[in-house]
Amino acid sequence: MLKQQLQIKLSQKLSPQQIQLMKLIQLSTLDFEQRIHSEIAEHPALEKGMEREEQAQSSTDEYDDSTQQIDTQDIDIDSYLSDDEIPSYRLNANNYSAEDKEEKNIPLSGGVSFHQYLSQQMQNLILSPAELEIATFLIGSIDESGYIRRTEEELIDDLAFTQNMDVPPQQLEKILYAVQSLDPPGVGARSLQECLLLQLKRKSKTSKAVSHAERIVQDEFQHFSQKHFKKLQERLKLNEEELKQAIEVISKLNPKPGGSLSDFHQNTHLVPDFILTIEEGELNVVLNRRNAPQLHVSKPYREILEAYQEAPEKNKSQQQAVLFVKQKLDAAKWFIDTIQQRYNTLLLTINAIVEKQKEYFLTGDESKLKPMILKDIADAIDMDISTVSRVANSKYIDTPYGVKLLKDFFSEGLKNQSGEDVSSIEIKNILQGLITQENKKKPLTDQALSKLLKEKGYLVARRTVAKYREQLDIPVARLRKEI
Repeated sequence: MLKQQLQIKLSQKLSPQQIQLMKLIQLSTLDFEQRIHSEIAEHPALEKGMEREEQAQSSTDEYDDSTQQIDTQDIDIDSYLSDDEIPSYRLNANNYSAEDKEEKNIPLSGGVSFHQYLSQQMQNLILSPAELEIATFLIGSIDESGYIRRTEEELIDDLAFTQNMDVPPQQLEKILYAVQSLDPPGVGARSLQECLLLQLKRKSKTSKAVSHAERIVQDEFQHFSQKHFKKLQERLKLNEEELKQAIEVISKLNPKPGGSLSDFHQNTHLVPDFILTIEEGELNVVLNRRNAPQLHVSKPYREILEAYQEAPEKNKSQQQAVLFVKQKLDAAKWFIDTIQQRYNTLLLTINAIVEKQKEYFLTGDESKLKPMILKDIADAIDMDISTVSRVANSKYIDTPYGVKLLKDFFSEGLKNQSGEDVSSIEIKNILQGLITQENKKKPLTDQALSKLLKEKGYLVARRTVAKYREQLDIPVARLRKEI
């Protein structure tokens, strides 16, 4: 049976303004600049720079009719609202000669990509047209590190389905060896062991160390990777000096032959979002000027809206025009208000962080860093933890000690033997120092490191040492062992 009923329900929803604010807060300076430019391009009522009243006044005085009320009945609004109008620039003919054209192209340095470099070398191989096609396919299967991480069966299946070629395993192996002969040495390998072997085979065999290194990689790679040096000496009948020389040869090989010519380049240029200075013992932090551009609402759009609103009568087309202009003005004001809220939120957050870590920023000594979590700052500025997280994860601060990521100032806290709170960053620095100074022939285990930290006054369990060691990207003691 169908029936109607009323239901009262309470719910919390983020407004579009709040969603936009959260997105703007987590943007870095460069991303924020790009967002500003895209918004200016999308919103005609939004302009960059300070609004100049003098220029606006001079432009209105230039036309005597501008002070009079605009007769909107004489304006064909439909022509402005039509989506079928062809822009004038598309109707312009290019009747200029080559000499009259002004060269506006900016020359860019074009490098050769990793796969292009391999393809150029492939032309020097003595292969038939069909074999060249297979070699091209194999080069396309090489990843940015220089490896072919696919099995022989997968390569044969792909050649059959994509290239309509039935390739026997022996022929595929032959062409793969040809591809592996290209530079850089080790390219086209299917495993790390094969990559190292390809590089060793190109070295001169006059050196005994190279011969020993090739035997180690070819026959005892598992014991080598696990650093079982005693077993290597016994099985290969080498003394300690010979083993040391062979391992030194292997350590100079390139485990990622495609890395130096890869298409992927990381942009390491950082633009700080905040700038901190010390003046007469006082900390002063400001927002990077590039992070807070001047924006204002276009005055011509405001004048158009005022003129339409003062019109005595409005038809349907004029009402649509008024609505269109009002939407553009509202969107511009909305975006400007959101930027101001972002500016206030960033300043509020960074001031709370600087105040919490004041001793560190005054001295630059990382041992002065205090334990600090996101909740501490969120409670101090009376905001949500997620807001502080968005600020900390993507913002950098320029200090007298270098450009730092705000996230690095947040750490857990432990108590030392004196009962004082100590930051985990300080413990990690001490842990890294202990590992650096250890005897590489007998590396310190996690239990031994925990004991040494306890002697220094830091009560850190073995499992906590293992966690910090992994965060520092330091391997276990067995893998740190050297001859």
